[in-house]
Amino acid sequence: MAFLDDLKAMGFDTEDALARFMGNEDLYKRMLKKLPAAIKDINLPIDFADDNYDDITKGAHTIKGVTGNLSVTPLYKAYTEIVNELRAGNPTKAREILKGIIPEQEKIISYIEENL
Repeated sequence: MAFLDDLKAMGFDTEDALARFMGNEDLYKRMLKKLPAAIKDINLPIDFADDNYDDITKGAHTIKGVTGNLSVTPLYKAYTEIVNELRAGNPTKAREILKGIIPEQEKIISYIEENL
């Protein structure tokens, strides 16, 4: 149970996640274990071009969906904002949000990799 408490302390909505996974904590953990690789595979560069960010928008949307399904609330909220800013034509603002969430994202990824 300490693992879920740690996730909750990092801002995860563990109750929502467990409800989505029908109370199956092991299944939730198996899906969480895949999160670091999924984020690393997408590899959103912070220095993306202001005039061509379609791939960044798609990648951010994918991370938004994955983190939303797993109730990784801090990442979900940040990537929702990133997608919204990109779709509104504000790549500079999206880049600022991305830069701001990267340290938290790295902390979450490290914790999952070390504990699952």
